[in-house]
Amino acid sequence: MSNSETISQIDMSIEKSDTLQDKDRSSIANLDVEMDEIPHKMKKETELDAASMDNETDDPYAYLNRNDFTSEKFKIEIRGLPKFYGINQLRKLLNEKLQLGCNKVKPLKPGSYWAFVCFRTEEDRTQALKVLNGYKWKGNELTARVAKPCPDPLVMKRKGESQGRTGVSQNKLACVENLPLEKRIKDSVSPLWNLPYKEQLGVKEKAVRGVLLLWAKEIQKLNPQLKSWLNCQREKYDGLPCVLHDIRPSPKLTEYRNKCEFTVGINEETKERTVGFRIGSYMDGSAGVAPVDKLDIVPVRMKEAAKIFEQFVQASPLGVFCPETHEGVWRQLMARLSTSGALMLVIGIHPQNLTPEQLVDLKEKLKEFFANGAGSECKVDSLFLELLPARPSAGNSKTTEHLYGETSIFESVCDLNFRISPEAFFQVNTGAAEVLYNTIAEFAKLTPKTTLLDVCCGTGTIGLCLAKHCGQVIGVEISKQAVEDAKANAARNSITNCEFFAGSAEELLSPIIHRAVHDHVVAVVDPPRAGLHQKAMTVLRNAKNLNHLVYVSCDPKAALNNLVLLTRSVSKSYYRPPFVPVCAVPVDIFPGTNHCELVIYMERFNEDTHCTRESAVGKSSDAKLSNNSAEHSESTKNCSSKEDRESTVE
Repeated sequence: MSNSETISQIDMSIEKSDTLQDKDRSSIANLDVEMDEIPHKMKKETELDAASMDNETDDPYAYLNRNDFTSEKFKIEIRGLPKFYGINQLRKLLNEKLQLGCNKVKPLKPGSYWAFVCFRTEEDRTQALKVLNGYKWKGNELTARVAKPCPDPLVMKRKGESQGRTGVSQNKLACVENLPLEKRIKDSVSPLWNLPYKEQLGVKEKAVRGVLLLWAKEIQKLNPQLKSWLNCQREKYDGLPCVLHDIRPSPKLTEYRNKCEFTVGINEETKERTVGFRIGSYMDGSAGVAPVDKLDIVPVRMKEAAKIFEQFVQASPLGVFCPETHEGVWRQLMARLSTSGALMLVIGIHPQNLTPEQLVDLKEKLKEFFANGAGSECKVDSLFLELLPARPSAGNSKTTEHLYGETSIFESVCDLNFRISPEAFFQVNTGAAEVLYNTIAEFAKLTPKTTLLDVCCGTGTIGLCLAKHCGQVIGVEISKQAVEDAKANAARNSITNCEFFAGSAEELLSPIIHRAVHDHVVAVVDPPRAGLHQKAMTVLRNAKNLNHLVYVSCDPKAALNNLVLLTRSVSKSYYRPPFVPVCAVPVDIFPGTNHCELVIYMERFNEDTHCTRESAVGKSSDAKLSNNSAEHSESTKNCSSKEDRESTVE
């Protein structure tokens, strides 16, 4: 089937829509469209998209009058919060204990003494103000008042009033927008792209060191019992609470991402529909999208898939989703690519007012496009359609439907084969993931008489990779689909000493710890970016046989709350001795960016061992890691020279 026929059929399929404008109807009436007419049609459609964005109201509060819900409508400000609390803990207080029915909690930053809380109705907000004013929580008296809604940053930018409201000055914004689009997208997606790799690693090590220094200050403040131990550690490790080993580099620096989520939007330079990455945040007044052609971290196959899907979107009479007005259909494209070359695409749309018949038609045209049309060049192995709400909320979640090909793809890590479904978490850099898992194995010191507790296990990658080193693996994960994948992965790899449970860690940890068949229990905690729920951390802190813990964080600064809970003084809530850090090592999963994974090995504090000598486990870990550091230093040199050859922009 020719490209012109494919695009004609796409147009025909949506002709029935009662919501299309007359000019859209005329664009799909001609069933004999030829390829030479497509550029003109694309230009017309993209001009309509651009015009719809440019002609929006200049009222920065107009969004409050729309029918769709926004958390800014019924907002309050709570002050007097304690220094240490979890967001989920505050949400539980508001919704379960006080029965206030809050919809959203928005703290300014971790440890902030005040936060915004949003409700769905004026009645709920009024009731919250009555209850919260003067309410005492954790020894603090709370105050609450009505909070003003935030102005729409995109409208503010158009009016030239963004300074002071979006956090970006007008002069700085203008300076950034005058840069070439290629540089802007590189700076946004991979801000360290122009540094040699060795310097990138230095930037990340410095950031990790800063977090460990902050942690040491919190330990000093909150646990006087550890004063002697902490002073000894700081003296040995240049102010740090434990030894910090050299960062372990990624074995691959370019085209390393196995997953990318592309946005469908408008190119600010060409005004055409584009499938790429956002060049800024909405809060900074930016909704533009730039192509990914020049980004070294994105594999060529993904770039090709994005470009081909872009052709489909440009030829479609349906509009691009606008984050300001919530109008338009095409929203995003998620791509997953395995090391064996299997490609999964998940197309995200906002269905708007499409009828069930029109939606069925659209699905058929997508299948035809990727199976037999121009999209067949992508060689897609697995195709899904995802229906996305304008604003995710309770009872208004996304739904995913399989359209074509396989229902999952497979990836090999540490000589094991893993099934990956559309929503499953998997490290975005497969080669660096192996480095990470091997590092965790070194820290964990597993034996056949060890039970490994894999907290936030995802599809089971860590637990399954470490299963051969221990007697039992127990995994817990909130995503039911991920747990199904984990069980399938265990069966696929003939691993029989693992079991996985679906549910929140704070609810399941306590009962599943009792399933341990060995007295020696080691926990590996690899939580989402924001960290683990405080209740879950309390269970870990008080677990009887748990004396060794490996904490893995993709955002060490955000993990500070968790780390502080593990090391704070014994109290009524934390009645077992604290954990203390023995050694830490960063692992670079994300070359070109500021991010890395931090692996911290911790032991239950014992005054006899930790105050008089260095931990025996710490010593052996130090020796082994020192040897590995030498190997990785040579690897870093090789990577650095490769970076100079491959990634430097002329």
